[in-house]
Amino acid sequence: MTRLKIAIQKSGRLSEQSLQLLERSGLAFAKSKDKLFWYGRNLPVDLLLVRDDDIPRLLLEGVCQLGIVGENVAQEKILEARERKPAADLEALARLDFGHCRLMLAVPEDMPYNAPADLDGKRLATSYPQLTRRWLQEQGVDADIVTLNGAVEIAPSLGTAEAIVDLVSTGTTLRANHLKATDEVLSSQAAVYRSPRVLDAPAEQLLATLLTRIEGVRRAAESKYVMLHAPRARLAEISAILPGAESPTVLTLEGQGDKVAVHAVCTEQVFWEHLEELKRAGASAVLVLPVEKMLA
Repeated sequence: MTRLKIAIQKSGRLSEQSLQLLERSGLAFAKSKDKLFWYGRNLPVDLLLVRDDDIPRLLLEGVCQLGIVGENVAQEKILEARERKPAADLEALARLDFGHCRLMLAVPEDMPYNAPADLDGKRLATSYPQLTRRWLQEQGVDADIVTLNGAVEIAPSLGTAEAIVDLVSTGTTLRANHLKATDEVLSSQAAVYRSPRVLDAPAEQLLATLLTRIEGVRRAAESKYVMLHAPRARLAEISAILPGAESPTVLTLEGQGDKVAVHAVCTEQVFWEHLEELKRAGASAVLVLPVEKMLA
């Protein structure tokens, strides 16, 4: 029987959300003693729990067919692989809207900086040398890259480099080290990537089924089911207020010829301001419910 292998981060900022995504997609696993290989119980889909920077390599080598990893890691490792094999590449099948971060250029707070050209001849410390090199080339800047595997933010204070390129989420670490973020090198989030290895027809069908489920979970997470009562005469106005809704379902209310029940799936966020606007338009009994599963 054809079996697919999916690689996810075994620990770290993407691990828990990646596992939740797969479980909500209907996958159940039997955990191994070493917790590095989980056998798929209800579908022929197994799970590998590895370091995040190993995931692109496992995909490129065909060890696994799918992987969930940050775009920053995937793109760095793809560029690295191209130094050995120019055609190396991975296809991103879906962006997952979690694990958001930015790879940023940061310079000391007291360093004069106006544009990337100010980096000419300087040293940049980073854990992402390939992405940094590509960005410098795009900017037409000739600078030296110092590769560090950790504690990148202290490089300027140690005299190792004049500036850094590092992941930034809140910016707290930068401020603590008297650095300021200036230019975005890459905006990143978790994504599903597939191996370039050719699959047979049953494996492709299984992969397509799994991706449909993942997309359904992703869409459900950002969607809400809205139910309300509305004056029939205000139906068009109220329908237009519902964010990201297609044509709503309209039901007759027993004994109330001038009112209808409106049900709609909103694929955009529903804020209090939307509810207040619905109320002003004549809506009543407004309920907003989470959507657990969705299949287009």
